[in-house]
Amino acid sequence: MLHFPRPALAAELVAALEGRNVFGDAPNGLFLTAPRRTGKSTFLQVDLKPALERKGVLVVYVDLWSDLKRDPGELIAHGIGEALHPHLGKLAKLAKGAGLSKVALKGWLEFDPGRVGRLDGATLPEALRALHAAAGAPVALVIDEAQHALSSEAGEIAMTALKAARDQLNAPGRVNLMLVLSGSDRDKLLRLVNSAAAPFYGSQVQRMPLLGEDFIEFVARRIELQRPKLKPVDARQLAEAFAVFGSRPQFFMEALGQVLSPLSGLESRPEAELLRVARERQVQDQLQMASDYLGLRPLQRAILWRLLERGARFRPYDAAALKFYAQAVGKRVSAAQAQAALEQLRERQPPLVWKSARGEYAVDDVAMHAWYEELQRQGRWPPAGPAAPGAGD
Repeated sequence: MLHFPRPALAAELVAALEGRNVFGDAPNGLFLTAPRRTGKSTFLQVDLKPALERKGVLVVYVDLWSDLKRDPGELIAHGIGEALHPHLGKLAKLAKGAGLSKVALKGWLEFDPGRVGRLDGATLPEALRALHAAAGAPVALVIDEAQHALSSEAGEIAMTALKAARDQLNAPGRVNLMLVLSGSDRDKLLRLVNSAAAPFYGSQVQRMPLLGEDFIEFVARRIELQRPKLKPVDARQLAEAFAVFGSRPQFFMEALGQVLSPLSGLESRPEAELLRVARERQVQDQLQMASDYLGLRPLQRAILWRLLERGARFRPYDAAALKFYAQAVGKRVSAAQAQAALEQLRERQPPLVWKSARGEYAVDDVAMHAWYEELQRQGRWPPAGPAAPGAGD
């Protein structure tokens, strides 16, 4: 897919991570959130990572959604362990310089890089200290979809360990460990910072700027270069279509490619057709969410409704929640019944509900919140439709 570079934003974030922004808190951790498929991961890998490397920083990138079958804590440890492997020779020289015959500086270098984060291996702070020493440079650990770490005990422990590593390696005026944690769900990412028990309590989650007018102008120029007969391209309609696509460049560019294809047989202006396709996709997405909701059993619907309504304040089994469920399904609901229905929502493929290791719940797909809020605004909630099988359950 065509990449739109964002060097100015990357340079601004690098300066913040280095501590050159006097009033910023990025040296303690940079927390970025942006909706899924809006270009966040591409920016981190293609713009921010090279910008940090040009400053002499060793960058370790870990995507916690790269393998959902593996524990997020294990993925973090594996990423750091992989980064250590090329530096084993340097670690051995450091040990020899300290008068040791092997890499065995107790409490610091005595570990197997393949077992970082395990009970019989090094702790994450030890591994990061060793990586910094071997590289002779600051280390930046970029964790994409970091909120997923909260879904397991090992992931939560890893987050706490990274906070400890930050405290050990950094000091006023000296940043040896940069932490960049990104997420596609702001409410979930906030759980890393917004309570006294959170590993990064006190840090701020910032919204990453979405692609805007400069991206649209970039695309318009590319169209005009490749298809001179289409000059001038209507950037206003392109921008409107991009907004309808939810500012998601992948869907926008895919649709644009289809519209501009010589096989499309299009006789009208491509901008108008692109806008039509965007609106059609928006309707299909809304219909799919309505179908998913209406396909649930009554108690499952009631729980999902309560979760959409309450957000972070959701308490699945308190008296108010059980009363809400009972009113929705027309009969008394026990805590055990609510728990069973909630687990069924989590076990669906794809799941509708996410659960943290601490027992906190959230809607798995953050897009459902926008769908719910729009129907509420229109006075059309809950969606109407036929009862799902098992309506009497």
